[in-house]
Amino acid sequence: MKCAILQPSYIPWRGVFDQIRQVDVFVFYDDVQYDKHGWRNRNQVKTPQGKQWLTIPVSAKGAVTEHVAINEVPIIWNKAWNKEHQKTLRQHYAKAPHFKAYESLLEEYYARHDTLLADFTIDFTVALARALHIEHTQFVRSSTLGASGTKTDRIIEVLRKLGADHYLSGPSARDYIEQDKFDANGIRLEYVQYDYPEYPQLYPPYDPAVTILDLLFMTGDQALKYISETP
Repeated sequence: MKCAILQPSYIPWRGVFDQIRQVDVFVFYDDVQYDKHGWRNRNQVKTPQGKQWLTIPVSAKGAVTEHVAINEVPIIWNKAWNKEHQKTLRQHYAKAPHFKAYESLLEEYYARHDTLLADFTIDFTVALARALHIEHTQFVRSSTLGASGTKTDRIIEVLRKLGADHYLSGPSARDYIEQDKFDANGIRLEYVQYDYPEYPQLYPPYDPAVTILDLLFMTGDQALKYISETP
């Protein structure tokens, strides 16, 4: 069984969905420490003025020093950030060829009022995977598995609890992952290659790393081929 493990993030870029489509089980690594200024609660969209951040306000004070887990971080609801994000997406993508096909999905998720960040971002990511017609992949939250340890040892324990014998990792993990521990546990280690064809975008210059919504709005049902095919 092939598995990938990644921290949940807000409307991720297509590299995340590439990992999702390639595995049998995708694990949201939600019980590890929250990282400030990362991708857990924000992402970028294209606008005529350049890229713009969409950021979910969270209460993450002390997250680094107090080791707050991702699945413990609450959303701050002192302003209607969800309506602002929906408005921004409509404003800049209303003329995209396939925006209307996904507008009801945006309405559904931006109408939610989740208490915890991970509950919103995980459910939204699963819905986007299904919108991409990735139907076979099962989703699991690491917090339901009771894995212990740190770094490579913790990843291997997650894989063993799932019965996985093949791990798909992002390329940046080469710098710290311990290959010998995978070998000792009979788990094949593979690195995904982020090398994708260009697709039409509304606002030049081309940027390959924005949220998956950009790809969906521009290519619709053809989006998956811009993830699964190489240039």
